[in-house]
Amino acid sequence: MTRHLLAIRHLERDQIDELLALGAEFKHRVIKQESLPAMNGVVLGILFFENSTRTRVSFEQAAHYLGVKTASFHTSASSMSKGETLKDTILTLRYERLNGLVMRHRMSGACNLAAKFFGGPVLNAGDGQHEHPTQALGDALTILERKGHIKGLNIAIVGDVEHSRVARSNAWLLHKLGANVRLVGPRTLMPKVTGMLPGEVFYDLAAGIDGADVVICLRLQKERMTDGLISSIGEYAKLYQINRETIRYAAPDALIMHPGPINRGVELDDMAADSDQSVITGQIENGIFVRMASLYWCFGGGVKAESKAEKAKGKSKVKA
Repeated sequence: MTRHLLAIRHLERDQIDELLALGAEFKHRVIKQESLPAMNGVVLGILFFENSTRTRVSFEQAAHYLGVKTASFHTSASSMSKGETLKDTILTLRYERLNGLVMRHRMSGACNLAAKFFGGPVLNAGDGQHEHPTQALGDALTILERKGHIKGLNIAIVGDVEHSRVARSNAWLLHKLGANVRLVGPRTLMPKVTGMLPGEVFYDLAAGIDGADVVICLRLQKERMTDGLISSIGEYAKLYQINRETIRYAAPDALIMHPGPINRGVELDDMAADSDQSVITGQIENGIFVRMASLYWCFGGGVKAESKAEKAKGKSKVKA
């Protein structure tokens, strides 16, 4: 059965644990310059229908470390610019003998459609307002490195929850790992129906981040908004910005996070973004390793990520 990574909400707890363990193991190996499993012969399609820096580059880096060849796809230079449907594009790539797809799309559910027709593993690199599973995995690995655990932590997700696929993936993942999730933001930027999304809702920043161990700021996704959801950018920043003053409501050792790209002066000020409490650069780096883990896992690898040399010796250095 083909294994995809489309959404956190559909993963079991043990699958999340396995992916995080793999990510940590790959990070250790890369830093120590130890051998890595070689996924020779795998050709991965990189399909980004939306702009990206962090996710795209980290998937390319992940593929590079694992010996995976990549074929990049650009909408403007493809037959989609001539009217070809997404389904027919996916079928074309399938019969061009690509082995897997990494896909980002503006429409929720587009990656599920790709998985239905492609025939090989599909990894969701962000689809509409649905999910962004590898971002959540990278965030979780960063928290684990700094806090040592996630169970029992108070984690506030602050800002434009309504339009954020990162918020949804993080809420599901952190909830499944035992955190107390809080969703903080203005009423107009909170999902109208939050019953299916785990987390307690707060409309006041001070109350929402009170004693929080981790504060995850979200980008205002103006490209997905209709007019009138916020009175002004300045008013939003006044009420919900994480800065030198507002971070004092959180725990003294609270981590400050942001999936990027940051709108400095809106979600965060420079102090918060660049302070010792900020782990934003750690999130970026860990994105590479959880995407290595995701690729390896989708193509059938497990926690014992054996390299060719280790297989020849009949042993593995990885501990589950």
